Amino acid sequence: MTAQAPTSGSHRKHAAIWAGLTLGLSVILLALLMLFISPSLHSGPRDLGLGVVGAQGKAESVSDALESQSPGAFAVQAYDSADALEQGIRDRDVVGGFDFSDPEDVQVYVASAGSTAVSGTVGNVGTMLADSTGQTAEIVDVVPLPADDPTGVGIGGLAFPLVFGGIVPAVAFRSMLSGKRGWIFAGLTGFSVAGGFVVAAVLKYFFGSIDGPLVPVAAAVALGIAALALPLAGLHECFGPKGFTIAAMSMMFVGNPFAGISTGAQWLPSGVATIGQLLPPGAAGTLVRSVAYFDGAGGGAAALTLGIWVLVGIVLWFSGPRIAAHKTQDEAALATA
Repeated sequence: MTAQAPTSGSHRKHAAIWAGLTLGLSVILLALLMLFISPSLHSGPRDLGLGVVGAQGKAESVSDALESQSPGAFAVQAYDSADALEQGIRDRDVVGGFDFSDPEDVQVYVASAGSTAVSGTVGNVGTMLADSTGQTAEIVDVVPLPADDPTGVGIGGLAFPLVFGGIVPAVAFRSMLSGKRGWIFAGLTGFSVAGGFVVAAVLKYFFGSIDGPLVPVAAAVALGIAALALPLAGLHECFGPKGFTIAAMSMMFVGNPFAGISTGAQWLPSGVATIGQLLPPGAAGTLVRSVAYFDGAGGGAAALTLGIWVLVGIVLWFSGPRIAAHKTQDEAALATA
């Protein structure tokens, strides 16, 4: 009887561990599904800026019509001319618009380079408005995607490579150059620059996703990689593997699905879009798209966000030894108390 008691207790312990792991992993799986799928399920037009050219009061009537059909989806403003509307699209003040000056045709202006999801919606709305008045809709793509990448999959697929490019170097350089802080820091910054040029070159010369200059895109990608790698390395210096792991998981499982790189941040739910643009993957995607297709227009906030992340990473990196020394002193004091 006494020999079976430990066996029975061991079975109960193992059963409890099995049940706990099964439940815990199921909750984690559910959380990952919610993080990666929910933003897409709840995506759609929200406060998309649209310009209208036409007779006095036309913008108000269009706004009322769109608001009645899709509340909160669009924010309509009047423009004096088609040229002004086109410039507003290039400056990213609006995502598209309509010119009702011609009684026969409605000119529907879109920018597929900004987001194919958004430009498709604007095109559909323009067609609907034209049909309602018996006119014909003519689509004008003010800022088109390159002919070799008409769907924008090149830049749209940057989220995971950016996160990978930030996390893996922080691990690799620390593992291979253990204790060599100067070389590790040089490796992270050097890889950020090299990675930026590699990604930009692939996008331009292999995928045909970029028609413009290489250097601005490379600089934007490099800033995005550095904004991930330096803070992660700095957190490891200050708080050890736990700090690094928590931050890396946050970037992978929050920053990645909330980035909105493929559709544009304005297509995501408002709260998700805000969080995504405050994290390096989303900000980097916005900046890359801005410099690749819009001469940098609309990328100022993203560049500032990435710059702050880089600065935070540098501060954490150089503060690490002091924090570690202070922590060691505290532990020694507790041990001798």
